[in-house]
Amino acid sequence: MKRSYSRLIIGLLVLVTTGLSLLQYTSSVNAAGEGKQVYIIPVKETVERGMAAFLERTTDEAAENGADHIIFEIDTPGGRVDAAGEIGEIFQDLDIPNTAFITSRAYSAGSYIALNADQIYMKPQATMGASGVINSDGTAADKKAQSAWISSMVAAAESNGRDPLYARAMADSSVDLPKYGAGEGEFLTLGPTDAEEVGYAEGIVEDRTELLSELNLSDAKIIEEQPTLAENLARFLTDPIVIPILLSVASLGLIVELYSPGFGIPGIMGVLSLVLFFYGHIVAGLAGYEAIILLILGIGLVVAEFFLPGGIAGIAGIIAIVASLMLSSADMGHMAMSIGIALIVTIVVSIILFKVVGLERGFFRHIILNDATTSEKGYVSAANRLELIGMEGTTLTPLRPAGTAEFDGERLDVVTEGGFISAQHRVKVVKTEGSRIVVREMKTDTHEEETK
Repeated sequence: MKRSYSRLIIGLLVLVTTGLSLLQYTSSVNAAGEGKQVYIIPVKETVERGMAAFLERTTDEAAENGADHIIFEIDTPGGRVDAAGEIGEIFQDLDIPNTAFITSRAYSAGSYIALNADQIYMKPQATMGASGVINSDGTAADKKAQSAWISSMVAAAESNGRDPLYARAMADSSVDLPKYGAGEGEFLTLGPTDAEEVGYAEGIVEDRTELLSELNLSDAKIIEEQPTLAENLARFLTDPIVIPILLSVASLGLIVELYSPGFGIPGIMGVLSLVLFFYGHIVAGLAGYEAIILLILGIGLVVAEFFLPGGIAGIAGIIAIVASLMLSSADMGHMAMSIGIALIVTIVVSIILFKVVGLERGFFRHIILNDATTSEKGYVSAANRLELIGMEGTTLTPLRPAGTAEFDGERLDVVTEGGFISAQHRVKVVKTEGSRIVVREMKTDTHEEETK
């Protein structure tokens, strides 16, 4: 009886063990990728706000569609620090396992993005690092900006259990790591072998197929994301180099249109440049409806200035337009510089238009008086009676200070230099200005009358 119970217990244990083994095997099969979805999202070219918007959209889609893994294929020379910060937040908020696959370069902001991924794989020729922060003019950023960026690099490394020393060396040239080719004064750049050695890469793979095999996702369904036409356009239009060009073309086009008859190519170019500027910034999530409202209000006020006196409407319109541009910018300093460039270009071209083209054509023909009252048209100006200067005469009426005087039998309206002269006094013409005849009292006359 006891043997029967023992056999029963042993049989149950065998069944349970077999069931657990089968369950483990099934799990391993699923882990191998059966029925799973892997999203491939490219992180390529310059890092800017358009890229951040693209990554936000695609990672949201991956989450909504129940993706099991996301692979970020990275090949970028770097870009804007603020955009990299936004992308880092997107990575940190991901609940989906993810891998950064560096296919060529992950420099500057690109290395920061890679460090925010759960794991990193690299191609044999790939590199990452060289992450010093610089200004848009190529000069080193101030110490405050550098310190903040170094802290961000260190935090990204620590968030995924990586040694922060190498992240610091990528962004701080004072860290001396000669073993990896980064002496003092140089930023650290890691190749795949060195990256694997220091724990900054989980492995080196030749291509995507080998990577999927390493991740046990060979049989997974692959979904490749690509930027839409609108996102590609937005990324181009929000590029720091393109923004001042757009603003310069916009201001130039509108100014030249003022000098040209009708509404033609310059005006179309100016309006189109503004439309492209705001379109790109709206798609990238930088500009909202408040910026568009301010722009429309500003343009309306500038137009109204041509019909209203005082100049207040024009000044308010310019302020509204500048405010709309500032509201659409991720970097106030860069936007101010872009506006300054556009302003300088506009002033230079306007001077050329004033000197060479003139204002007699185009829009200004409506607000500038071009007619002249010439004698050919029958207009005759008052004659300047220069021949009267020095003549003597007698006042017929008191001059208070204006009145009438007679000179050689001719009655003329005259005016004194400011004083009062009684009637029947001798006066002398001292100045004529058109129809205005200025006289001065002759004191000698008074003395002669008193003598008599």
